Amino acid sequence: MAVEEEGLRVFQSVKIKIGEAKNIPPYPGPNKMRDCYCTVNLDQEEVFRTKTIEKSLCPFYGEDFYCEIPRSFRHLSFYIFDRDVFRRDSSIGKVAVKKEDLQKYHGKDHWFPLQPVCADSEVQGKVHLELRLSEVITDSGVICHKLATRVLECQDLPIVNGQCDPYAAVSLLGPSRSEAKKTKVKRKTNNPQFDEVFFFEVTKPLSYTKRQFDVEEDDVDKLALKVDLWTASNLKFGDEFLGEVRVPLKVLGQSGVHDAWYFLQPRDNGNKSVKADELGSLRLNIIYTEDHVFPTEHYNPLRDLLLLQSAHVECVCVQPVSASAAHILGEVCREKQEAAVPLVRLFLHYGKIVPFLSAIAHAEINRTQDPNTIFRGNSLTSKCIDETMKLAGMHYLRVTLKPIIDEICTDHKPCEIDPVKLKESENLDTNRENLRQYVDRIFNVITSSGVSCPTVMCDIFFSLRESAASRFQVDPDVRYTAVSSFIFLRFFAPAILSPNLFHLRPHHPDPCTSRTLTLISKTIQTLGSLAKSKSANFKESYMAAFYDYFNEQKYADAVKNFLDLISSSARWDQKSIETPIMLKEGSVKLVSKRFDAKGSGRFMIKRAQGRNRFGLKNFKKRWFRLTNHKFTYHKTKGEGALCSIPIENILAVERLEEESFKMKNMFQVIQPERVLYIQANNCVEARDWIDILTKVSQCNRKRLSTYHPSAYLNGHWLCCKLSADTAPGCTPCTGGLPANIQLDVDGDRETERIYSLYSTYMSKLVKMQEACGSKSVYDGPEQEEYSTFVIDDPQETYKTLRLVISAVQTLEQQHMQYKRDKFRKTKYGSQEHPIGDQSFQCYIRQQSESSTYSI
Repeated sequence: MAVEEEGLRVFQSVKIKIGEAKNIPPYPGPNKMRDCYCTVNLDQEEVFRTKTIEKSLCPFYGEDFYCEIPRSFRHLSFYIFDRDVFRRDSSIGKVAVKKEDLQKYHGKDHWFPLQPVCADSEVQGKVHLELRLSEVITDSGVICHKLATRVLECQDLPIVNGQCDPYAAVSLLGPSRSEAKKTKVKRKTNNPQFDEVFFFEVTKPLSYTKRQFDVEEDDVDKLALKVDLWTASNLKFGDEFLGEVRVPLKVLGQSGVHDAWYFLQPRDNGNKSVKADELGSLRLNIIYTEDHVFPTEHYNPLRDLLLLQSAHVECVCVQPVSASAAHILGEVCREKQEAAVPLVRLFLHYGKIVPFLSAIAHAEINRTQDPNTIFRGNSLTSKCIDETMKLAGMHYLRVTLKPIIDEICTDHKPCEIDPVKLKESENLDTNRENLRQYVDRIFNVITSSGVSCPTVMCDIFFSLRESAASRFQVDPDVRYTAVSSFIFLRFFAPAILSPNLFHLRPHHPDPCTSRTLTLISKTIQTLGSLAKSKSANFKESYMAAFYDYFNEQKYADAVKNFLDLISSSARWDQKSIETPIMLKEGSVKLVSKRFDAKGSGRFMIKRAQGRNRFGLKNFKKRWFRLTNHKFTYHKTKGEGALCSIPIENILAVERLEEESFKMKNMFQVIQPERVLYIQANNCVEARDWIDILTKVSQCNRKRLSTYHPSAYLNGHWLCCKLSADTAPGCTPCTGGLPANIQLDVDGDRETERIYSLYSTYMSKLVKMQEACGSKSVYDGPEQEEYSTFVIDDPQETYKTLRLVISAVQTLEQQHMQYKRDKFRKTKYGSQEHPIGDQSFQCYIRQQSESSTYSI
């Protein structure tokens, strides 16, 4: 989801590898061990939770999490919790990384010391204040100064223990001043509208009976206004602190007026800092990206260079492919993967992935000397094909592997065949048979799935097979191994080994199941490799012995038939998959509104007794499941469906404005005769549900063109105030998403990402230019510093580099101009950039170095 900024879209995303924790303090009891899980939070909002690792003080998680960040945030936080079955889980420690510091740790494993979790420091959100200092003449004619403090509103306050009933306490700080005044409590909202004014005496009138105040007390510059935000609680523990703001009155200046937004800050509670590693530490790998995407015309020069010169298509193209802009990107990037991801998505978006991959694969095969090493390295070709299979083949994996993977993870059958690791209670022959059955079933499922293999993958495999067969004509099996090295070695085997990385399971499997999947993966990988000596593939004697079960010709024939099928030319059109595929499921809150034949609205779910309006108690927790056929909800997971909605009956899926029910993260599923109002657990989950429901229903014939962004309550639509509940929508529906879930790609965003990579590695582009000059002039032994680049044609490569550098520099100038314009227009203290925004303060410092503009 992009944030619009005056013709420019801002995308934020984060990819996190949660590794392990170590040296967690022992539980204060005889057992000492803890059952720990880790959460990922945007500020105080939890968006992901790992599985619980039991009985360990050094828990290993090994879980990956990726999300598009749909809102602004100040900290990316990680909490380690100790699970307690009988009471509320207790927090052990946290890691909070400021947004502006995320680039320091980009793409690197880093051990972060855990810090204590204190209620006084768990803050988020912002408050809008207006201060006005005025002179007041008393009845006796004496002049004094009074401060009018207006607390207008707050936004994005944290939800504490499932609720937020906020109020503000306002006080003036100074000698002999402790008076505090409170706003009314706003129930069940974390975006309260207060709009209350409080008056404070800043200087008191002169009195003939009392001496004048000391100068220090009357000096306005010595005073400060403090605003504390609290959530009211009915529990015995008292109200919960949400954050505070301190505003020195010197900000009033000559005008005596100050109006600004402030970020809430932690409260200094005087706690001593914790020593490093006292609470343990957490290993994380964080990749945060922020892309500022211009309108599409800005990217035309660079996009044309990438698309027109990187593949054998019906237009101008560069020969050899190593001189193309896309190949050059792979040469200069530190990791081939970071180049492969945006390149593949861009070429998929414009329908040119097959010619691009065919060209770079053909070039790599021609450079390969030994057919046994074909595509074995981490080259740009192998990384791009890997990424293509992940994008285009996700449904294929789900329908092929997910049912049996789920069964393996649920049944926990013992499959250990290493005699050294065998438990006393286990039987080796029984374990071998369990493992053999699993391998047989997965092998049969894979080799009979050729008809379901996506067309784009089959076209790529056909190209690989033809290039390999042409290059190594004396090896009759190379046409198989070229394809099997991807479909088995880099697609099926990794998905079996780590199903969570391919979205087949929500979490990393437990150690016992993980061991079973490892043994299955190794066997399937060997079966698919068609190696001459199977037993030689295994270092372990027990694996070589186990493989004897499958050392029959029928297995090799099945593999070859499967590879022939998925690498055939002139493939049939991909048919819609008849088998229901589970796309998403989870627990959310629901209410639905139904319209009868007369058009009057009535609520499906019975209202709570004694309540005369529609409120929170109408929302029921339900388990939702979405397949490619229908959308259902259930009372609890595993029970029968309470309601089943065919995908073709979904007319629109849109966000629901918070004013409807004073609740965040809500969306609506609109059907012909009713609307489901649903609240997700967090902003990321809400976006995921909206995206996937929109995509699966995008091609429905009766989709709406307009909708109501707010609910129909108290006799009218809150958005447009129309009283007829059947009134047409007042806002255009979100549209333009492709029907294919896997290929939902924003071409401009991917081009911006490629520009960012070119810009990051500009010094390498220049060095590559120098290498081209050296090679074309001297045509002798390469200098060592240039030997890392693949340059088949120095003159063509030099031409492309010149065009790439020119296009990148033009975009760089446009970005700089945008930043200068934004810097000139932005007001510090606005709603978009509240006072206390450290990211913006850092931005101001950077701009001040090269600009004379002032805020």
